[in-house]
Formats: sequence, structure tokens, C-alpha cells
Amino acid sequence: MEETAMNRMAESFVGQRSQTGGAASPGADLDATLMLQVKDGDGSSFGLLLEKHRNPVINFLFRMVQDRSVAEELAQEVFLRVFRSRESYVPTAKFTTWLFRIAMHLALNWLRDGKKERSQERLDDAAPNSPAMQLADRKPNVEQSMVYATRLAEVRQAIALLPEKQRAAVLMHKYDEMEYSQIAIVLSCSESAVKSLLFRAYETLRARLSHMV
Repeated sequence: MEETAMNRMAESFVGQRSQTGGAASPGADLDATLMLQVKDGDGSSFGLLLEKHRNPVINFLFRMVQDRSVAEELAQEVFLRVFRSRESYVPTAKFTTWLFRIAMHLALNWLRDGKKERSQERLDDAAPNSPAMQLADRKPNVEQSMVYATRLAEVRQAIALLPEKQRAAVLMHKYDEMEYSQIAIVLSCSESAVKSLLFRAYETLRARLSHMV
């Protein structure tokens, strides 16, 4: 991601307003179909789901817990739970909604269990192969890289300092492009509560990141 992309990210937070989310358009959930095939004993379908969703789940968990190794461990637990739940799986919601609900609960449990061994300074850390830190093909110079890293750290820290549910709502809304109805299911609340969470979160981020625009 180039510096201009980071500027756009900051601007999107600063300019974000609570919007009325439209209902999801009806259609087949191919992931749910794959999961039903897993339920019927098709291991290759589980491999397809793992390949498709592993990185998005790790990225979501990493932004929640701010620790790459923990995110990867939690992601393994997420998919282990998915596999263990195969026999009882019923596609009452989109597969990704169900998946992120498992991931969100594991992240919140980790954040609240009192075993975190990280300091505020580690908010700036990222593993060398972290997808969130990948740069564009046009290699920036050293100064551009330093500016980008600083801006990225500010955005990530601003998000990390949000209350847990606001942070989760922002990550699902902004990064994973989930609809209000999906986020509401993941957070076990109403759509109006999701809009309220996002409004408060974006107001806070707007204030914290206004200097970047």
C-alpha cells in the first residue's frame, strides 16, 4: 500500500459517517454449500474454506489482538471449532457471519483473560510477512517507507485503542466490508446498536486522525 493509499484510509475514517445499510441481496451462499458438503464428509470442501478464509480471519484477529503469533493460534482454533461443529451446522446465516462470530468471541476472550503479555508499544509491531504491511509493487524510497510506517502505526493504534466492541465493528465494517445485519449477528445486538457503535467509533477516529488529512 502506497502512502496515498494510507492517506485515503485515514481520510475515509475522518470522513466516515454512519450510513443506512441495505439488506443483503438474496442469493446462494457458496461457502454455506461447501460447509454442508463438509457436514456430509467431504474433506476437500473444508480445505477450500480454509484456503479462502484463513488469511481474512488471521488479519481480523491480528487487528483485534495486535499480536501476529496469537492471531495465527486463534485462527487455528477458529477453524478447529468450525470443523468440530460440522455435524450440527445449519446455514441460518451467511457462513462468513458465523465464522467471524467464532473469531470475534475468541479474540474478546483472549483480550479479557488477563494473560496478555504485551505492552502498548507493541501496537506498532508487525510480522515481516503480515498482509497488512505488504507494499505496492512500486518500491518507495526510504523516506516514503518511514512516512507510510508512521501513518500505518497511527491508524492501527487509533483503532486498537477503541473499546473492544467498537473496534470489532470497525474492523468488520471497514476492512471486511460486512453489512450491518451481519455485524449485528456477530456482536449479538441489533442493527441500530451496530450503527451506534460505528458512529461513536468513527467520531473518535475522526478526532484522532484529523491531522493526517
